[in-house]
Amino acid sequence: MATFVLVPGAWLGAWAWEDTAQALRERGHPALPVTLTGLGERSALATPEVGLDTHIDDITAFVVEQDLRDVTLVAHSYASVPVTAAAGRLGTRLERLVYLDSAPFAEGMCLLDVMPEDVVNQLHQQVAEYGDGWQLPLPPVELLGTLSSLEGLDEGRLDLMRTRATPQPFRTFAQRLNRPGELAPDVDHVVVACHDAQALLDAGMPELAFLSQSPWRRFHLPTGHWPMLSTPVELAETLDTVVSSGH
Repeated sequence: MATFVLVPGAWLGAWAWEDTAQALRERGHPALPVTLTGLGERSALATPEVGLDTHIDDITAFVVEQDLRDVTLVAHSYASVPVTAAAGRLGTRLERLVYLDSAPFAEGMCLLDVMPEDVVNQLHQQVAEYGDGWQLPLPPVELLGTLSSLEGLDEGRLDLMRTRATPQPFRTFAQRLNRPGELAPDVDHVVVACHDAQALLDAGMPELAFLSQSPWRRFHLPTGHWPMLSTPVELAETLDTVVSSGH
């Protein structure tokens, strides 16, 4: 049994994890989805000041205030940035760190650093035109990624994303990671790669080579970038395998 803390990516709240969390509970695991400040049911808390540090504090406080132990912390997409820092604050509470179609960030990096320049420019334009200069609405589908990253999202699931997504405080994308901290030495390091991440890892990108080496363990989930929506039960099965297979 593992205690899962599930952190969603940009524009999403805890709602996105509902089906996966239920499937994990049916397998005997406590599963606790998180909604970060300014998103989902906490959208009323969004302000221009909400940034990466806010979300790092959210994740840390969620674990500490509930006195959670033996935590498997799962970071989807954007959440990899605040989770990288929060994980270093959790000490012995953290048993396992899982990057879901994402990867850890180095000190001094921000999410915009890993995006092509033309995409960054388009996002800035959307923030200026539709987000009052500080919020990023969910972009049109064609800007969300490749066709392979959207695999498994039928029109119903895409409509669910469009309907329930909330604008992302843009400072969370632009603020740089500061002093992420060190993990406890026995923390299990895991990557669950969907199609696009798997392709990058298989291509042998030098920047990602460490994810194919010890202490990292790698699992493949054959779906697009939003597996909690496209294949929620299969995601739960993969996470169950991750914890049952040990370090």
